[in-house]
Amino acid sequence: MADDKTLRGPRDRSRIALGEEYEVDYWTQRFGVSRERLEQAVGAVGNGADAVEKHLRG
Repeated sequence: MADDKTLRGPRDRSRIALGEEYEVDYWTQRFGVSRERLEQAVGAVGNGADAVEKHLRG
């Protein structure tokens, strides 16, 4: 089943899907970072939301 693009937040809030624009929008707003910074964090620690948040805050 395809993602419902009308949903504004990610369906699985434990993972960050950089390939979905609505998820990138959600996570950059939530963490207060640019897309580039989010991509760097995901590259450094993987796509787990908790790990990315810890990396960005730490």
